[in-house]
Amino acid sequence: MIRKIVQIGSPALRQIANAVAQSDIPSNNIQSLIDDLIETMRDSNGAGLAATQIAVPLRVCVIEVNKNPRYPYKPDIPLTVIINPKITFLTEERINVYEGCLSVPNLRGKVDRCPEILVEGFDREGRDLKFTSKGISAGTFQHEFDHLDGLVFTDRMHDNSSLSTIDEFALNHEDEFKRQVINIVKTYGS
Repeated sequence: MIRKIVQIGSPALRQIANAVAQSDIPSNNIQSLIDDLIETMRDSNGAGLAATQIAVPLRVCVIEVNKNPRYPYKPDIPLTVIINPKITFLTEERINVYEGCLSVPNLRGKVDRCPEILVEGFDREGRDLKFTSKGISAGTFQHEFDHLDGLVFTDRMHDNSSLSTIDEFALNHEDEFKRQVINIVKTYGS
């Protein structure tokens, strides 16, 4: 079922999500939530969606990039369901990249992200999940996990002067950002 995505200003976006007991993962409630997150993310052409974005305060999110029209420069990420995610930064380095958000419509802004992370959690079957993510894709995971801690990308911006509408981003910044992404992918992989 496609759910309503809450927008910035909604108290639901500022909630810190609750962990899901591993024994609850197979339940109809959690499995339906995962299905709804996937369907809602795909319907909105999102690169990811956290449960707090549909006003469900549980530590569940989905991520998928598959030739996404909102982010044509992002490398593909296969559908990934992550429950109770934990991130470990693997480098002190940071990349400053543009982000957008389904809960902050029509805006993009630059955020510092760690380009090499270790992701841990559970998959939708309740099995342990552990993998590394690099480059632009690492930023996508960090963005979604921030939602589970009540944060949106604008909270991570150090310089608000990069904030722009989608149209102004396309007109004034997208070409340069695409070149930056190509270099990040060359350096870190996807």
